Amino acid sequence: MSTHASDPLAALGSLPGVAEAVDSVRKAVDRVYGHRVMRRRSNEISSEAALRGARGSAALAGADWALEEVRRRTDFSVDAEARTVGAALRLGAEAGQLLSIWRQSPLRVLARLHLVAAGDAGVLGGTGPGDTVGRPRLDGESVDEPLIDGPVPTPAEVAGRLDGLAELIVAGSGAPALVTAAVIHGELLALRPFTSYNGLVARAAERIALVGSGLDPKAICPAEVGHAEQGRAAYLAAFEGYLSGTPDGMGAWIAHCGRSVELGVRESTAVCEALQRGAA
Repeated sequence: MSTHASDPLAALGSLPGVAEAVDSVRKAVDRVYGHRVMRRRSNEISSEAALRGARGSAALAGADWALEEVRRRTDFSVDAEARTVGAALRLGAEAGQLLSIWRQSPLRVLARLHLVAAGDAGVLGGTGPGDTVGRPRLDGESVDEPLIDGPVPTPAEVAGRLDGLAELIVAGSGAPALVTAAVIHGELLALRPFTSYNGLVARAAERIALVGSGLDPKAICPAEVGHAEQGRAAYLAAFEGYLSGTPDGMGAWIAHCGRSVELGVRESTAVCEALQRGAA
């Protein structure tokens, strides 16, 4: 049995509000997986969840497009907002392909996520992929992150903390999936390890962790939808709790992520109901 010394994430399960959030998420996920539409049309629900999750993640990054606009568009290179939406869509499509690699080589997955997000537009300058794509930033390289302000950790600190995060993922944890996913999300937001698209990558990594853990194996509970629905102000306030490192702050961040999963469940439940009525 893991101890808190060898499994530091396990201790987070006893923080204020976390056990209640974990239980509420588990019950919500079980309910949507039990929906009769899931027996026959789960692939459609998964595809729709990926689309809606991408829309939500892009909205948090400053590209708040209507769902039908995201669905209609085919050109995602015309301006910064379109490139953000395109990056979110590519990440949503790629995440499921990386599950088998995640537990063995999470840093490789993060590098791949950034490469996929950057696409053909390159980083910052838009002149081609360049050598800043798919690797942590170096000394002197700036960070373009529209949502998160404030000083960024040094590349040396980023390298050390990324290694520590990767070790936790590879070793596994007895902590609930929600706790692990929330920490991965929060740590990547805090580090902003890449020169761009850090928020999109952090939310994609959270999705991979939730799916890979077995909590949401069919990827039908898009937490990104819930993060966007709760709003940027609430997202940032909860993230400040993560940055504080206090028990209350960490608990609030995990609970916020839990509520986001529940709202993603609600979205997919609505899709199930629409399919059942023949309206989608």
